[in-house]
Amino acid sequence: MKYLVCCMVLISSLSSHIIFDFNKNSSISNWIVVDDVVMGGRSNGNFQLNKEGKGVFSGKISLDNNGGFSSVRYGFNKLNVEKFKSIVLKIRGDGKNYQFRIKHKSTDYASYITYFSSSGQWQEIEIPINSMYPSFRGRKLDEPNFLHKTIEEVTFLIANKKNEDFILLIDKIELR
Repeated sequence: MKYLVCCMVLISSLSSHIIFDFNKNSSISNWIVVDDVVMGGRSNGNFQLNKEGKGVFSGKISLDNNGGFSSVRYGFNKLNVEKFKSIVLKIRGDGKNYQFRIKHKSTDYASYITYFSSSGQWQEIEIPINSMYPSFRGRKLDEPNFLHKTIEEVTFLIANKKNEDFILLIDKIELR
């Protein structure tokens, strides 16, 4: 029986990979907030760890000066995603809609995106990697969905075309 449990744990660990697992000791120095202020907007987002060690992306979206978005991105060394089918987010939002984005190369202009709705409760959201489509500045590109073998960046973004406060707690980002 012990052998069976050990094998199941080994198989499970081989079939998943943690991109980021938040805890009280997490370093969030590579997480960077990018708001619409880069284009003259007035939105204000921030990112920090709460006392439980969860990532907290929060702020206020403003449509002033043609603004309307806030994002937090995490860049990392090239990560091979060939053997994985999906990205799983463990999050608790505020009932609002968000985007999750990945980049093949952090220097690429386009991101591959998907939308998800938060429920106000802890959720595990599974996103098929091949369902993520290319987008640049809010416009879907006429190119194939994600087909690359690696990623170097993940991003959470809120842009619901209205003035609003937001808060998204992030526990884990995992490949499966």
